[in-house]
Amino acid sequence: MGSATPLHVVVFPFMAQGHTLPMLDLSKLLACRGLKVTIITTPANFPGIHSKVSKNPEISISVIPFPRVEGPLEGVENTVDLPSEDLRAPFIEVIKKLKEPFEEILRGMFEAGCPPIGVISDFFLGWTLDSCNSFGIPRIVTYGMSALSQAILIISGFHTPYILASLPEDPVQFPELPTPFQVTRADFLHLKHDPRGSLMSSIIQEFTEADLKSWGLLVNSFEDIEREHIAALESLYSTEAKAWCVGPLLLCNPIKEKEEDANEPQAGNQTSDPCIEWLNKQIGYETVLYISFGSEAHVSDEQLDEIALGLEMAMHPFIWVVKSRNWVAPEGWEERVKERGLIVRGWVEQCRILAHPKTGGFLSHCGWNSVLEGLSMGVPLLAWPMAAEQPFNAKIVADWLGAGIRILELSECSQTIGSEIICDKIKELMEGEKGRKARARAQEVKRMARQAMKKGGSSDRNLNELIESLARRRKHIT
Repeated sequence: MGSATPLHVVVFPFMAQGHTLPMLDLSKLLACRGLKVTIITTPANFPGIHSKVSKNPEISISVIPFPRVEGPLEGVENTVDLPSEDLRAPFIEVIKKLKEPFEEILRGMFEAGCPPIGVISDFFLGWTLDSCNSFGIPRIVTYGMSALSQAILIISGFHTPYILASLPEDPVQFPELPTPFQVTRADFLHLKHDPRGSLMSSIIQEFTEADLKSWGLLVNSFEDIEREHIAALESLYSTEAKAWCVGPLLLCNPIKEKEEDANEPQAGNQTSDPCIEWLNKQIGYETVLYISFGSEAHVSDEQLDEIALGLEMAMHPFIWVVKSRNWVAPEGWEERVKERGLIVRGWVEQCRILAHPKTGGFLSHCGWNSVLEGLSMGVPLLAWPMAAEQPFNAKIVADWLGAGIRILELSECSQTIGSEIICDKIKELMEGEKGRKARARAQEVKRMARQAMKKGGSSDRNLNELIESLARRRKHIT
């Protein structure tokens, strides 16, 4: 920024779609500010990344070989291809072997006279802290979640025995972090799925220690919904790290606005999208419910049956993204709903669907990317958390922001949720008074999110300040 040689930043995403996409959006924003960006990835992940950043000449991709493994993880380089959720922790362990080739890349950058001013690294690549320290490069860590949810998860690690001693419905309070909603034992799904002593639990503990020693942390969120919690999150770090809210990063991409005519031809040479074509044919505005549980959430066939029947009973038009390859709908169901439902079994452009004026609700697992996509498009959520920090995201949306409704009061549910409950909640979101208020509130959050990302907005300023801080540090030590 102001020098002949462009500043250089390394971006190292975790090999999972939900972790990678925001990092690519961040790379584009850095490149737009004149920085040279190098994205680190592996051979199988290269094509997908290249397709999204190839138009940015300031962004390059360095490919490092993926470790050779045998057994069920052979050939797997991304979590979306894991044959079983039980293999996630072993997969993360295998990735640790990328440390040596990663350091070879850093060494080459120094030898070429283009050392990075910082490495932006995913939480699940905690070993990059040692690599960064050995080269004197600041590590900026990202969790891919909100500042509040991140703070809750970190603090919960200090109070695990207390949490485990509670009943599911018991309130859980932390003196270090007053929360704007009630947290209960049932919200800590990770303690149920990854109990103490498990490999994943050990990995999280190891990487949290690395995280808390990092130079800074990057948050894909914006200050209007995080301001009260940023200081509490920063106080957990041993390095006086600063948390930089720079999102929603997805808004760096041009997305058709709801206010525009949905039937207007898209600019550029875009291919037709069956979902958009189907939405264009629907009658009325904000009448369609969009359903997706993300790329990795596991939903049982029994639960999918209940969702199908609930959708049929609710009588609302819907687009449902079904990721299961084996599920077969109840007999006659697809025929009965074919006039008002679209079932998709492949990849969709979720942001385009949510931005469409016919879309009026989003039944979601509340992964943070999906939350940001829904709220950035002004769409209220029917929150159905399934893993990780999603219960806290659901409460942020429904209980704090008021921009959605929760499917159940308690996050932990070992039983299948019946079609009657699903039907009632859909109707409440799409046509009830709570849904009307949630929709209005979602529109307010949308305005705040977009203002944050505009030139001079809080996220825009924060990203500039992050770059300037890294540049000053580099100038000081050289």
